[in-house]
Amino acid sequence: MAGFFMNYMFPILVQLKTLGILCSIFVTIILFALIGVLYYCKIKFHEKRRNNTKNLKVGLFHPYCNAGGGGERVLWVAVEALQKRYHTAEFYIYTGDIDVSAEEILLKVKNVMNIDIQKNIKFIYLTKRSWIEASKYPCFTLLGQAVGSMYLGFEALQRFTPDIMIDTIGLTFAMFIFKYIGGCRTGSYIHYPIITKEMTKRVSNREIMYNNSGRIARSPFLTFGKIIYYKYFALMYSYAGKFSDITLVNSTFTLEHLSVLWNSPLHLVYPPCDVDYFKKIKRSAERPEKIKILSLAQFRPEKNHALQLQALYELREIIPEGVFERICLVLIGSCRNANDEVLVKDLKDLSKHLSLDNNVQFKVNVSFEELNKELEEAFIGIHTMQDEHFGISVVEQMASGLIVVAHRSGGPVLDIIETSEGSRLGFLAVCPQDYAHSIKYILKADEDEINAIRERARSSVDRFSTEKFRNEFLRAIGPIFRF
Repeated sequence: MAGFFMNYMFPILVQLKTLGILCSIFVTIILFALIGVLYYCKIKFHEKRRNNTKNLKVGLFHPYCNAGGGGERVLWVAVEALQKRYHTAEFYIYTGDIDVSAEEILLKVKNVMNIDIQKNIKFIYLTKRSWIEASKYPCFTLLGQAVGSMYLGFEALQRFTPDIMIDTIGLTFAMFIFKYIGGCRTGSYIHYPIITKEMTKRVSNREIMYNNSGRIARSPFLTFGKIIYYKYFALMYSYAGKFSDITLVNSTFTLEHLSVLWNSPLHLVYPPCDVDYFKKIKRSAERPEKIKILSLAQFRPEKNHALQLQALYELREIIPEGVFERICLVLIGSCRNANDEVLVKDLKDLSKHLSLDNNVQFKVNVSFEELNKELEEAFIGIHTMQDEHFGISVVEQMASGLIVVAHRSGGPVLDIIETSEGSRLGFLAVCPQDYAHSIKYILKADEDEINAIRERARSSVDRFSTEKFRNEFLRAIGPIFRF
């Protein structure tokens, strides 16, 4: 036996040991080379910024600035507030919307969000935005997007290096590039944590969701691997967050999760909702003949528009047919890319499959005027995203006088909707049946109860006003402007 070991196994072990040493040397060389490249880039970018420092230069990193959603509203109200406070500064928007001119972007901001942006603003167009698209990474999507955001951040610095860089979309891993390589003062507005303990728990429970495929959920081995992957990614996410000098979060949901992950100071600043404008919408004290249920959310998988169609299908089973014929679900939202457009097509196919063609309308990328018209005509608002980080559209619907049914999770349950009797501001639901029964209750409730809910809801939304956001945003972000 000893002879066998010496003759056969010992040479193999020696070769494996040698291979391990060679691999270690190779990894070490690559690591030192990477550190050297990063240090060289750091020096070059610092010199580049020092060569032109006449006026304060403020960059806002938002690769989807033309998408027209709630996140983009945060960007543009923040820009508007910063322009008025720091009127001598130069402002630069980093965007991947390379097929749209600056004039078209600002016109859409005016038409869709009713926000006027001053002209002392420049756009830096990025060509590598596809590197942060989830579709580019069929496996290890979070890790791929994290690395892609750093690559995109590097392109941003190559095109122009500002004194201050504020990320308003939540690409936290890019903050390392801006802080270490670009030498920028950094700020972040986080709309939602990229990863949470709940996400890991759902994978552990082998739940099938948009971010956990059936193939992984059915396999104990793949599930175990994904849990390990999520835990290590959470550690990297926590480290990346430390490169943001000041971090703002949009809700209690985001605050609670990031406080656990990052263990660093965070500022809760609710996003800007144009509640003063929407509260001016007139409401009849009488129930409309045609009942419009309005959905207002970007067409993205996590918004779970399919749940709305399933809820409508369930509603048809529990109310008289004559009443159901007067109901119309109107889905309003924007599309960022081709994947979102495919999602809209799939939703239309689902509505046909459920025989809801006559009771559903899709309206994509509508103007601000058309949105107002739909809000005026609607009676009920619906929102179905699970763990919605905040819910700007929920607030806008409540301010407009709609009776809202939202998902019992995230921002709606923690920050926005109170459901106790006597203080009710709206309704919360989880499954299609919950939504259907809540809508049925609203349809059967007397006018006094509906009007009381409406008035309480409209009175409650002032804490989410645009003016409140401006003041809180400027107060929280102010320290990085003190040179």
